[in-house]
Amino acid sequence: MIFAALLAVLAAACNAGASVLQRRAARTVPPELGLRLGLIWALVRNRLWRWGITALIAGFVFQAAALSQGGVALVQPALVIELPFTMIILSWAFGTVLDRRSWLAIGVLSAGLGMFLAAAVPGPGRWSPDTTEWVVAAVVTSATVAGLVALAALSSGPLRAAALGVAAGIGFAFTATLIKKCVTLLEDDPGALPVSWPLYAMVFTGLCSVFLLQNSLHSGSLVVAQPALTISDPMAGILYGALMYGEPIRTGPWIVMEAAGAGLLVYGVIVLTRSPIIQTHTGTPGARR
Repeated sequence: MIFAALLAVLAAACNAGASVLQRRAARTVPPELGLRLGLIWALVRNRLWRWGITALIAGFVFQAAALSQGGVALVQPALVIELPFTMIILSWAFGTVLDRRSWLAIGVLSAGLGMFLAAAVPGPGRWSPDTTEWVVAAVVTSATVAGLVALAALSSGPLRAAALGVAAGIGFAFTATLIKKCVTLLEDDPGALPVSWPLYAMVFTGLCSVFLLQNSLHSGSLVVAQPALTISDPMAGILYGALMYGEPIRTGPWIVMEAAGAGLLVYGVIVLTRSPIIQTHTGTPGARR
């Protein structure tokens, strides 16, 4: 479990670098390209965005390695540490110093994550989902994401960015369940993976999630988009891990400690995204450098 958590931390560091680079690239794209494929075409031509995608791929590799050692309910919550990494990278990139409140928020977030994982102790899965469970999960996930995208299409400003951020978080969590399935297939029979449906479902779901993430970053401030993504991903990951893979989470009196840890985590995320360095260096959609 410790090795899986360390790999998840490396994945989070890569994702943080990707988030900063992709956000800076998204700032250069006109607002009218939101929720259009033209957004991706415009971003592909941006060098910063391509470096961001490289970092995202590295994060994917570390995440896959983490999921080969631990469950979805462990790995996805551990990825929340991405936000403190984002803050640190921003401070390095712009030669600024994090204020005391930001460091306190990082400490609160880290303590909340540690408290939650110590109380929950997510264990290895007790079963692997069958075809029916995959179909049900895919239908429920698709309907939920479609509803959030529809809400975003009818909205603007912070609500639009938040809805797309939550949709992206759910998409990345579901992608993690498919990554775990692909890792299992690779370990059992490497030759079967290229002709198996989970591989292509993983690629499709991952690309859709990246598309939603780009639109969330493009639609509003990181102050709104990042908490929506950072909180929805681990929460959805815990549900997927418990319901699809039978990954045990301690209940009973431990729920109090888990709730307290989750509360500290959410508080830390919100305070961090309101940090001056975030508000100063994320800018507004469509702003040109």
